[in-house]
Amino acid sequence: MRNVTVYITLKQGVLDPQGKAIQESLNSLGYDEVKDARVGKYLELQVEDGPNLEERVKVMCDKLLANPVIEDYRFDVEEAVRS
Repeated sequence: MRNVTVYITLKQGVLDPQGKAIQESLNSLGYDEVKDARVGKYLELQVEDGPNLEERVKVMCDKLLANPVIEDYRFDVEEAVRS
């Protein structure tokens, strides 16, 4: 088994109302140094090891986990997990 961590964020230029609300709320609490905030998704998957693992994770992201039109993603594959 391998641990795969997927990070999904909105592409630059795509409106992020949640991020804007967080940034404005932090500013209203006195954290004026916060100039921008972006909200994304973080996923942890346990995947059986096999050939083309990274390519298969990429396909998972393209087909289901991320919307490639408005989102960017990256992922990390950790060393094999021993049970």
